[in-house]
Amino acid sequence: MGVVAHSPPNYQAVFQSYNISKGPIIKQIASTAPFYTQVNGVMQMVFAYGGAMIFVEFMAEMKRPWDFWKAMICAQLLIFVCYLMYGLFVYSYQGQFTFNPANQGIGNYNWLTAINVLSLVSGLIAAALYGNIGIKVIYHNIVIDLLNGPELASSKGRVLWICMTIAYWALAFIIGSSIPNVSALSGFIAALCILQFTYTFPPIMSFGLELQRDAAKFDVYDEFSGRVVTRKDTWWNLSRWVRGLKPLWYIKLFNFLLFLSALATAALGMYASIEAIKAAFKAGHATSFGCIPSV
Repeated sequence: MGVVAHSPPNYQAVFQSYNISKGPIIKQIASTAPFYTQVNGVMQMVFAYGGAMIFVEFMAEMKRPWDFWKAMICAQLLIFVCYLMYGLFVYSYQGQFTFNPANQGIGNYNWLTAINVLSLVSGLIAAALYGNIGIKVIYHNIVIDLLNGPELASSKGRVLWICMTIAYWALAFIIGSSIPNVSALSGFIAALCILQFTYTFPPIMSFGLELQRDAAKFDVYDEFSGRVVTRKDTWWNLSRWVRGLKPLWYIKLFNFLLFLSALATAALGMYASIEAIKAAFKAGHATSFGCIPSV
């Protein structure tokens, strides 16, 4: 923040990414940028804050999982305050030349290089942590549960883990190298993946769980096996739907509408990020899998 306050924006990077020529700094309350650019900005917020369903995996890694909610509240509050203050501060000095990621918007080369080193180290740490959890989720949920594969602690499991790790990072490199725009890439990932696991899947899963729980209220279960002994009716009967939807109908309606809204937002986000990718290719400042650095 101190460097931003005492150095000009990185006009070259902004021009290569957003095709904005050097000029006076303009600050506005409401953006006049193209619609897809504004939506892509919203996707950056999703990218920064999303991932609620991965919380379960973090809890599984903790020594005391019940302390997770305390850590989450403190972390989210700290992140929110820091992000908000940082974003407002940088925008107040750089205006339309504000860049994503923000450290690339620094015009002073020496400071830019120093901060890039710190960003590289922190990025590698974050990538290792998220990559480890991501591969572990894939291995347990798909290889073991779905495909009945070997346990991770076995010899075959370790070999398969190594192969999956190589494939995971190779795929990440291909995706990262094929899209020559950081904001468009993060926006596309946010719309395609992160938004789903934060806003789309949780409400529809809650809706389905509550619907089935209330609908099965009068079914008889075996107390040892948990299997249904006598089912009052089936989903082909209207009575089961009514019994499932009626209790706390407003909560179920809210979850279902939130699910539909999240789907619509995801589609809009993917459209916006694709338009941003097309604009980056059209500008011609960077190409896929080339030696020219991404913008």
